[in-house]
Amino acid sequence: MAEPKDNGNGAVRIGVYICHCGTNIAGTVDVRALTEYAATLPGVVVARDYKYMCSDPGQELIKQDIREHNLTRTIVAACSPLLHEHTFRNATAQGGVNPFHFHMVNIREHDSWVHEDKQAATEKAKDLLRAAVRRVALHQPLERKQVPIKPDALVVGGGIAGIHAALTLANAGKHVYLVEREPTIGGHMAKFDKTFPTLDCAACILTPKMTAVKTHPNITLWTYSEIVQVEGYVGNFKVTVRRKPRYVLEDACVGCLECIEACVYKQPKFADEFNLGLGKRKPVYIPFPQAVPPVVVIDPETCIEFKSGKCKKTCVEVCGDRNAIDFQQQERMEMIEVGTIVLATGFQVFQAKRIPYYGYGTYPNVYTALEVERLINAAGPTGGEIVLRNSERPKAVAIIHCVGSRDENTNRYCSRVCCMYSLKLAHLIKEKTEAEVYNFYIDIRAPGKAFEEFYNRVAEEGVHFIRGKVADVYPDSDGHGRLIVQAEDTLLGMVRKIPVDMVVLSVGLEPQADAQEVRRLFNITCSTEGFFLERHPKLAPVNTFTDGIFLAGCCQGPKDIPDTVAQAGAAAAEALVLIDTGSVELEPNTAYIVEEDCSGCKSCIPLCPYTAISFVEAKKKAWINEALCKGCGVCVAACPSGSIRQNLFEDEEIFSEIEGVLAGV
Repeated sequence: MAEPKDNGNGAVRIGVYICHCGTNIAGTVDVRALTEYAATLPGVVVARDYKYMCSDPGQELIKQDIREHNLTRTIVAACSPLLHEHTFRNATAQGGVNPFHFHMVNIREHDSWVHEDKQAATEKAKDLLRAAVRRVALHQPLERKQVPIKPDALVVGGGIAGIHAALTLANAGKHVYLVEREPTIGGHMAKFDKTFPTLDCAACILTPKMTAVKTHPNITLWTYSEIVQVEGYVGNFKVTVRRKPRYVLEDACVGCLECIEACVYKQPKFADEFNLGLGKRKPVYIPFPQAVPPVVVIDPETCIEFKSGKCKKTCVEVCGDRNAIDFQQQERMEMIEVGTIVLATGFQVFQAKRIPYYGYGTYPNVYTALEVERLINAAGPTGGEIVLRNSERPKAVAIIHCVGSRDENTNRYCSRVCCMYSLKLAHLIKEKTEAEVYNFYIDIRAPGKAFEEFYNRVAEEGVHFIRGKVADVYPDSDGHGRLIVQAEDTLLGMVRKIPVDMVVLSVGLEPQADAQEVRRLFNITCSTEGFFLERHPKLAPVNTFTDGIFLAGCCQGPKDIPDTVAQAGAAAAEALVLIDTGSVELEPNTAYIVEEDCSGCKSCIPLCPYTAISFVEAKKKAWINEALCKGCGVCVAACPSGSIRQNLFEDEEIFSEIEGVLAGV
């Protein structure tokens, strides 16, 4: 093999560094032999091995050799570039060499972890290293570019995650747009009565934070609004928001609620969505007493004025000079520019009708856990009384765990919160009704702080725990309207049939129904379960693969309130880092177009997953926005004229690397 040239400027001087990674690599690859082989390759002037190259001494070794041996290229054979490519690029740059004159060889995931034959694994490592030596000689000196960051932030979703993220950013002096599609913020937490394991009042915790959002000078709160379009890139997002008409002017409404009393419907008639249909509301309503903003909403689907135009409009009369009610109000579009986005769109509960043998929707006294939360709540449809459909108190209650979780037929994952909220409901039901409460569980999962103690407390209160999956719920033949819960008790080794008055289904947490639409809107990805996918489950749990967009709360996966708040704070902190930095560096391994070769066929434009390619009509050529391009290479491979190329993945580099791999054959 000829001595590699430095892009026509003389011979390259390459340093090769091989990591033992403890025994992860050295246990399968003969690192000493690999180092000796590397020293014989053309252009290599120094070859070393070290137990942990990513450690400070390992990085210092690279810097020192660059200075002492006048290295122009560096190669590290270690683990995945996803983990430490950035680390070694920085070490190379600190040594005085362009960071993109570095190349990383993955001999852990691609070699030692997938092979058992030490000799064969060592030979494969030699092939990979030889290919890297040929490739790195052709690397170009690239430079990172910077784009400015707009200081405003957008938080999508007004549950506890969105509220906490918005307040964190606003308290740091940043202006925040908080967009919620429901008429009020608060999310699911606003529907709870108590929170486990401390049994704190959910409203007492949440309401002050909701009020703080409304009154904060740095927060623009838009409820009853939806994101319809997102353009741009990290630091420079252009977002279009649809503001749906409430038919009540927020600035004029004082929250007196007199219009609700004056409505021509003297009694509530329509299903109350906030109370999950357990109560009724009028066409003009407020979701719940502590709603923020404290502004009523008029439902055009049930209001007589919208249906026939013949309403007496007593609501308008009672509003008087305030003139807050406007039946002519139209939806409007608002366009905002923000630098960062936090997605906190939450979850939906599992639809219990999907498991028909539990009888939800068939037997009137089968409830979901969230419905029971509303029954227990003092602001709920029964004023906090737990009563059956016939207004009687239950004497025996069954709580069925893992409905829609840990089930091959629905969701295989654990929803994390169901065991604990089931224990909470068991305690509250027993406290309010003195009923016999039976918990049918697969396993009790109580890993959080004070969770095990709460489980012991509930057990000591006389709640029954039956380990076994419920097979059927059916009516008792005694004619008293009771239900029989049939389950195998795996601890006793027998089938049990227990008569109860009320069945509570502990439904799991699922992605929002429109998660796929939201994913496409913000150009992020979803996991197999449908929750939004983080960049890295350990090292970047709130980041997404789209720079500048972060995740908070249950849109990323099931979690309880403390974990949700913690993640919301982390997402806000990541957004703050970007904003306070003032600019963001773009990786230069982007695609670019050689204009004289571009035929203007436009075949690359619909293929780009990041919408980074546009067509310049004046030139009849395609153009790539470097700020949007992520270097995936789809357009490079697809271009019929070969006019699209990619930095760090030039044809010459790839061909040379392939030749290096095949040279040992």
